[in-house]
Amino acid sequence: MTFTFKHFSELTTIELYNILKLRAEIFVVEQNCVYNDLDELDKDAIHQFLEKDGQIIAYSRLLKPGTRFNDYSVGRVVVKESERGTGLGIRMMEEAKTYILKTWKPGKIKISAQKYLRKFYEDLGFKVVTNEYLEDGIPHYGMLFENQAD
Repeated sequence: MTFTFKHFSELTTIELYNILKLRAEIFVVEQNCVYNDLDELDKDAIHQFLEKDGQIIAYSRLLKPGTRFNDYSVGRVVVKESERGTGLGIRMMEEAKTYILKTWKPGKIKISAQKYLRKFYEDLGFKVVTNEYLEDGIPHYGMLFENQAD
């Protein structure tokens, strides 16, 4: 299985529909969080996703500085519930970091990580750089990955 990376303008309507469907399944329904997922940032993003049997099972969006943070960032990270525990999330984040580092060559990657995923991201080389804060009613940390090749 190979991850696809596409700018918003390259997505097909079916891909966009399936991305938004997965994000709603996880962030709105599963996490019982009412928030506006369509935040205008998708238009400037690179969308990373993996398809299986015609469905998107893993997704994240990659943003350049000045869209969400002053640094490059990864957000809206989701893995379909049936695919969790397989290492897919780790693989997806490693590929997202590799894409950003090779394509855009930044020194840092910033994320806003849900509190319960702190160790997951720490194991990927991210470090907590903020106090805990609420985002859409869910506890988060600001975390930063610093490219050691700089």
